[in-house]
Amino acid sequence: QVQLVESGGGLVQTGGSLRLSCAASGRTFSNKIVGWFRQAPGKERAFVASLYWGGGGTVYADSVKDRFTISRDNAKNTVNLQMNSLKPEDTAVYFCAARNLRAETYDYWGQGTQVTVSS
Repeated sequence: QVQLVESGGGLVQTGGSLRLSCAASGRTFSNKIVGWFRQAPGKERAFVASLYWGGGGTVYADSVKDRFTISRDNAKNTVNLQMNSLKPEDTAVYFCAARNLRAETYDYWGQGTQVTVSS
């Protein structure tokens, strides 16, 4: 069982930056795909970015390419999402999730962290 805890959300102005962090406990991210998703009010949960903990395999939604960067910190066993040039439409609850490399669905989810971008 993997427990995921997100941190780093908050309120920022348009054009600002935030860094989200996802920490794993119970087990590590070894051999897993770790992703970030977000859900805005009244909308479905949407994919933001993901990476393979073993190295490489980063994927981004078109809406965040060139603004967001997903990375891993081996020493801290965390996956981070650096968000730059934030826009009001980035406002959402951001969730960290993980799945086994060969799984089709994400089995482990965090509780979410709120990101609000003011105009």
